[in-house]
Amino acid sequence: MDAITGLLEGPRARGAFLLKSVFNPPWALRIEDRAPISVVTMVHGEAWVRPDRAEPVRLRPGDVAVMRGPDPYVVSDALDTAVQITVGPDQRCNTPAGEDVTETMALGMRTWGDALGEGSAVMLSGTYRAPSEIGRRLLSTLPAAVVRPAGEGNDPLIGLLAEEMARDEPGQELVLDRLLDLLLVNVLRGWLADPDSGAPAWYRAQSDPVVGPALRLLHDNPAHSWTVESIARKVGVSRAQLARRFTAVVGEPPMAYLADWRLTLAADLLREPDTTVAMVARQVGYSNGFALSSAFKRVRGLSPQEYRAQAATGTAGS
Repeated sequence: MDAITGLLEGPRARGAFLLKSVFNPPWALRIEDRAPISVVTMVHGEAWVRPDRAEPVRLRPGDVAVMRGPDPYVVSDALDTAVQITVGPDQRCNTPAGEDVTETMALGMRTWGDALGEGSAVMLSGTYRAPSEIGRRLLSTLPAAVVRPAGEGNDPLIGLLAEEMARDEPGQELVLDRLLDLLLVNVLRGWLADPDSGAPAWYRAQSDPVVGPALRLLHDNPAHSWTVESIARKVGVSRAQLARRFTAVVGEPPMAYLADWRLTLAADLLREPDTTVAMVARQVGYSNGFALSSAFKRVRGLSPQEYRAQAATGTAGS
């Protein structure tokens, strides 16, 4: 598995909160749900997305915005429209009129807001509950909002998502989760490929003739007892050349990168209830559970057991 596949595989929806919202102008919705990642797209009408800590971006029909949490943001029909509805962490609204989002979902419906009219704006939104640690490594590098314009692979996915949200069939939640994943990955992949996007150093390193093969070795077999010399031998360069080039391109030495990657993998494996610390240690390259526990607590500030307990309550990594 190459580094990019692993990282893009990380943000995987599990029971994501998906909703079709209908608004008649003027309208402005403030999102304060503290979700780690959200996807917003307009099916009809235009909107402005206004992050608290970034410049506003315009959404036209078919554009898809990926919002990196947990910072709040506003979606509105115009830049100067005052906020009328605020959605809190429990997906409840502080509006005196209209149905509550949670009440709508409890009734098995996914459409919320005003009555559909000729000038209505129709918005689809999907909110992730929590990404994996691997996914968090990628998502933490994103700007507050990433927008991919219509016509760049989004249109068929948006159509499928809208159609599926209107159904009530067995397995619907799973289908919606996977469609949301595809939409998110399509936006992230486009952002990573844009040379002006400010993509992280480890992504640009994939195309380096020396560092790229070294990264693939580490990601394909993180449990191997790698040394700088053994990696260099596999890549076909000297030890000094690999260490110098890897640090210059990635921003940290090979062994530091490997240690961080192992702990990232360990954090995801610890979320699985049937794995022991000793099992995780063997899978990610530590000699025993004690060695993993020491490294995990030194870097993350809590033991694997404490991390697992937090993960079970949904607070790990928050």
